[in-house]
Amino acid sequence: MSWFGACIYDRVMSATEDACLAAWRREILAGVCGTVCEIGAGTGVNLAHYPKGYDRLLLTEPDRHMRKKLEQRADGRAHVEVIDAGATRLPIDSGAVDTVVSTLVLCSVEDPGAVLSEARRVLRPGGQLLFLEHVASDDADRLRWQRRIEPIWKRLAGNCHLTRRTEELIESAGFSVHEVQRESMRKAFPFVRPTVRGSAIKS
Repeated sequence: MSWFGACIYDRVMSATEDACLAAWRREILAGVCGTVCEIGAGTGVNLAHYPKGYDRLLLTEPDRHMRKKLEQRADGRAHVEVIDAGATRLPIDSGAVDTVVSTLVLCSVEDPGAVLSEARRVLRPGGQLLFLEHVASDDADRLRWQRRIEPIWKRLAGNCHLTRRTEELIESAGFSVHEVQRESMRKAFPFVRPTVRGSAIKS
């Protein structure tokens, strides 16, 4: 992402955060504990919503502009590490993590299957993936619009895809999906509103 994009990201997302995203983040992060790895942590919006129960929080972010803001937010927090790494090659031992967190990340990575495979690698047996992602619509008319807009949207929004079926991708990567909720992301563009959030266990 460009320097300008990183600067305005939080401001652009603020209305949606207030309308629903902040509450959803708190909801999915409420029970995290042990060693946690957040992939694509961006500017660190999730930091305000993590409970105090974790032992170690690893925040990975490959974009230098986003990572600078992430480092500012994480500065001074105990047991928090910011790591310069992409989600397909995490510098973390296999089975070393209790929870992997992915929020609004799997839409924009080049290979979501590879990212999910890497998440599964670093998780301990029975570890969990917590996810919050916007996805392809179940409504045929809206899906057609998503498909029409997607080629342009990817260029404007940092490779963000509108038509990924993320729940299916998670299951295909070897996870058992639990507690899934689908809801419209309020105050967002209509073609970005369909979301899925929940947890999946490394099977």
